[in-house]
Amino acid sequence: MANDTGHDVLRDSGGRQLFSLYDINRLPPAEKEAIYRSLLPERLLGMIGEGGGGIEVIAPQGHRFLRLVARRSREDRDPAFVLDLCDTHHGQMELSYCTIADPTAPRFDVDLDEHGRNNLFATLGRNLAEEERAMKAGLFPNQTRRGLRMFGEFLPRLERLVASLGMQLIVAEPLSYDNAIRYEGYGFDYVVGKRLMQEIDAGFAPGGVLYRRLDGSTPFRRPGMEKTVQGRSWAIHDGILDEPWDEVRIYKTIGVHAGVNTFPGRER
Repeated sequence: MANDTGHDVLRDSGGRQLFSLYDINRLPPAEKEAIYRSLLPERLLGMIGEGGGGIEVIAPQGHRFLRLVARRSREDRDPAFVLDLCDTHHGQMELSYCTIADPTAPRFDVDLDEHGRNNLFATLGRNLAEEERAMKAGLFPNQTRRGLRMFGEFLPRLERLVASLGMQLIVAEPLSYDNAIRYEGYGFDYVVGKRLMQEIDAGFAPGGVLYRRLDGSTPFRRPGMEKTVQGRSWAIHDGILDEPWDEVRIYKTIGVHAGVNTFPGRER
């Protein structure tokens, strides 16, 4: 039977309809884990099988929260996939965090301070030497390894799960400028922040205030960086805006591509 999203409803083994992560988390472990494992792309599951890795599901009963972690190999320092989800009392799914990275790729310790402690996405200090190395290697702010380019395979799976619970919206908070642009490409629109994104685009246009600040004063503010998402994102990470990067919230309507593009002139 379909629900109002046009998708089949999700039911437990006893035939009872499920409406939330809270409902799923009440299921027996094997049943619950089977549902959550369905979020993992087939290509990732193949990597895990070949590498002898494993999948960890953290979904405590009585909570509206999921952490899904997949490792290509049990010896890998970093997981290949980390997902944090929670659902809201308003019937929305919050995509709190998702990273899909190649654990075999070179690592850049941009997530650590000078003492080797987690800097919480550079909020507790930046590792400038590692950030410069990462930027030169083509990575984006807060990215420790290159990605596996699987988000486009993961998102439809998430949409199917969300729709099967009778929900119509996925909400998220992009941690950086490049994340916001990337989400636009996958059909997200803005709850808060579209005007900021448009102002950023205007600011990086020739003669704009941000364009003039690309003065070479740091490695992250070189002239020409306004032309690419990566260049803009590193400049913003470096504090080129007049205010910190925050207060950007986005949403995806199930089955709908919003068609938003706040950086239409970017170079690929």
